[in-house]
Amino acid sequence: MSKNKKIILLSLLLAILIVLSRFLSIKTPIIKISFGFIPIMLCATWLGPWWTILLCILGDLIGATLFPTGAYFVGYTISTGISGLIYGLFLYKKQPNKYSNKIFILRIIISVVLVAIVEGMLLNTLWTSIVVGKAFYVLFATRAIKQLVMIPINIIVFSFIEKALDKPFNKYVRIDDD
Repeated sequence: MSKNKKIILLSLLLAILIVLSRFLSIKTPIIKISFGFIPIMLCATWLGPWWTILLCILGDLIGATLFPTGAYFVGYTISTGISGLIYGLFLYKKQPNKYSNKIFILRIIISVVLVAIVEGMLLNTLWTSIVVGKAFYVLFATRAIKQLVMIPINIIVFSFIEKALDKPFNKYVRIDDD
């Protein structure tokens, strides 16, 4: 895929990410429930880890600048970059049909669980405890419950979306007729 296609695809996914994470999400001071993982995981599958890190960081910076929900804290940007790296390393399909369905589902499960633990339970809880001034362990319990609920939702939703978009993506986007 040409670099121009990658930039255009990244831009579209960035717009979707900002809409899903900033406007179509449920936010409280302690937790946030959103479907912003969808464009991130699609970017990881289609473009790889470096583009996904870029998507996550740009999404956080643009979202925090244009649509702030509180004071900006760089820790959240670091966390989202790490989640982009994890998704990119596990989900990237350099060639179409690189993995069998069972192996790809396993890679989805591993990446979602890793992101839930590293970003959702550990890093973001640490950043929230620093920003809000509450004890880490108090916040950890509610955030862990949220992550445990969201893990199967993320896996199921992404599996269906990726399966539905795989053939059209390979047919219309991945082709090298540039």
